[in-house]
Amino acid sequence: MLGMYWSDVTGIGELDRAMSKLSGRTIRLIGSRSLNRAGSQGRTRTGRALVKQTGLKLRTVRAAMVPVRASASSLVYRIKVRGGDIALKHFDARETRSGVSARPFGQRKIFKGTFIKGGKFPSRVALNMGGHVYARSGSGRLPIKKQKSGVILPRELVKGASAEAWQTTVAKVLPMRVIHEVKRETGKVFG
Repeated sequence: MLGMYWSDVTGIGELDRAMSKLSGRTIRLIGSRSLNRAGSQGRTRTGRALVKQTGLKLRTVRAAMVPVRASASSLVYRIKVRGGDIALKHFDARETRSGVSARPFGQRKIFKGTFIKGGKFPSRVALNMGGHVYARSGSGRLPIKKQKSGVILPRELVKGASAEAWQTTVAKVLPMRVIHEVKRETGKVFG
């Protein structure tokens, strides 16, 4: 009668020792490290795509994207995006005779009847109002209303080029990171 035991096969002992290192806690740590690395790369690429998609500056987009990192107890990486309808001043706004020119959604457009400065052309002076873009909301000088762009980052994050950047980056990076972390934990036995 022939028999074979797990420990008799050459190299299986080394594999067995490596597999014993992969306890439930270690596997969860591998998962959290992999998710955090893939998520960080996805956040970077998604942020760059959002800059092109919305017309905002990178520092504004990065400040609005807050990562919630994965841990061994919670294998979820999320990006919380703060913000509502963003003020027009954040889109490279500048005043012209016919209104303020700004680039929401990356397209330069003139917003007729809006202003940043006060006085008569050509010697207009900056107002002490934080550089915001305003429009009159009545027939007189006052009241005036701050102008918004229509760009809402949480909505923009989940559509278009930014959503595609997230999906492609995570699909590419996450499997590679899991393999890397398994090799790291087992002493490169699976390499």
